[in-house]
Amino acid sequence: MSADLLLGDVSVGADLPVLEKEVQPVTVVLGAMASRDWRPQHHDYKFATGNNGLDDIIMNTPNLAAWFERYLTDWTGPKGRLGRIKFRMKDSLYPGDTMNFAGKVTSVEAAANGVGWVEVSIELTAGDKSCVGCEARIAVPESAEANPWKLKGGDWKP
Repeated sequence: MSADLLLGDVSVGADLPVLEKEVQPVTVVLGAMASRDWRPQHHDYKFATGNNGLDDIIMNTPNLAAWFERYLTDWTGPKGRLGRIKFRMKDSLYPGDTMNFAGKVTSVEAAANGVGWVEVSIELTAGDKSCVGCEARIAVPESAEANPWKLKGGDWKP
């Protein structure tokens, strides 16, 4: 993954590098704790399996959002700035699953102030399961001198 992705390095149809990460129980529990989600299906195995009919504890929505953000900023490097993200959860992620993030560039457009926009489509799978579909719009600098993080007010239009 790149530490200094520039808009000129990106083209429609390009694949993003794949990220694979095994889900451990601690991945699920600490993600829920960090987002102050105390619902028991995220930390209590007996509740998740007995009351909710799940196979195990499940990863929560804010934790998944953080993983998508990590995936995108690992690709863009420190100057990539997430403008919008939306995703649809289709199946649960459990401890023992291996998350597999794979993305594709769907749009590239120049903008103002030396910053452009890249839109990507990402699919998060675990084995044969399609778990989450995601669409994101991320600001990327056109040159090494530009920085999307410096845009404020009317200059920041995600």
